[in-house]
Amino acid sequence: MSGRAASQPLTARERLLRVLRFEPVDRGVSWELGLWGQTYDRWVAEGMPRDQHIGMGNLIEGNEFFGLDRMGYLQLRPVDMLPPFDEEVLEEDERYIVKRYADGQVTRGLKEGEAHGTRLSMDQHISWAVNSRADFQAMKQRYDPHAPARYPQWWADAKRCLAGRDYPLALTPNGTFGLYSFLRRWMGTERACTLFYDDPVLAEEMLEFLTEYFIELTRPALQELDIDYFNYFEDFAFKTAPLIGPNIFRKFLLPRYRRINDHLRAHGVRHIWLDSDGNTEVLIPLLIEAGITVHWPLERAAEMDPLKIRKTYGHDLALAGGIDKRALTRDHKAIEGELYRHVPQLLADGGYIPTLDHAVPPDISYDNFMYYLEVKRKILGM
Repeated sequence: MSGRAASQPLTARERLLRVLRFEPVDRGVSWELGLWGQTYDRWVAEGMPRDQHIGMGNLIEGNEFFGLDRMGYLQLRPVDMLPPFDEEVLEEDERYIVKRYADGQVTRGLKEGEAHGTRLSMDQHISWAVNSRADFQAMKQRYDPHAPARYPQWWADAKRCLAGRDYPLALTPNGTFGLYSFLRRWMGTERACTLFYDDPVLAEEMLEFLTEYFIELTRPALQELDIDYFNYFEDFAFKTAPLIGPNIFRKFLLPRYRRINDHLRAHGVRHIWLDSDGNTEVLIPLLIEAGITVHWPLERAAEMDPLKIRKTYGHDLALAGGIDKRALTRDHKAIEGELYRHVPQLLADGGYIPTLDHAVPPDISYDNFMYYLEVKRKILGM
């Protein structure tokens, strides 16, 4: 746990900040992400109590029942369209539903999982909110950074509650803001990738708008609260490589990341995370150059090995994740082997939070997950 342990028990906030600074701690940080809706259903059938707090959207970060360290999110609404599109079911049969959602997307997907917001498979996207420059100009009206609903309704009360906390606070919930992910949300993956070639001027305009929007939106929160970290949600990689190459990243994204990160640091935010599934290795030097300090969740099926990344980049980058969720579908021995493969070594070096490399899928049993947490607590020194 980064050299000698801290001499006194730490608060959850102190512990996280020390870990991210590669400093000594009393024990490791215990976090996880969340459950698929079908995972929740399976675990209830397998004996998980239903009277416990699981969390919004089955998030289990900071969940007391699972013995996880507390964490906090400032519940801003950066990605919501205000006003939203009217939701509408366009077609429906016994198994599938075609629907327009609040973000303007029209998709066809399995009905199973709709109530949880987590389907058994990804929806087929039929259309997107932005298909032209005119659509983008119209879309901008839905992203007023000063819209009252972007902040908690009782903002003064929220600030009082968060002022004296002993747990860490993130600027926005995970999964709510990213530059590429915004283009993808508006235009779909294919156009978000080809836009840089087909219409680079529009790409620049959209990214400039998003950068200015985010800076203006977050200014009050950063001025009035002591924020511990911010997390970009990007998901700009697939199994073997990023969806955008280093040249595109350097030209279009790097300058905007720097502006946003300078804004965050000017207001005391020292730890800036980036969340992307898939293999992002070729982009890591540019992420560090942009000011990213933590990368996760290090998807093992995409060959994101935390030991390899640490050996390459040392203390230039803290890490979270990297525990292969597939091991938890097997037996207790496989779970122990996966945890002891790299977790103790990285904990000793510091700058590491061990979590699964994604939300927990429904092929992991309740018993296996609870055993995983038991072994992990032992390694963390809890």
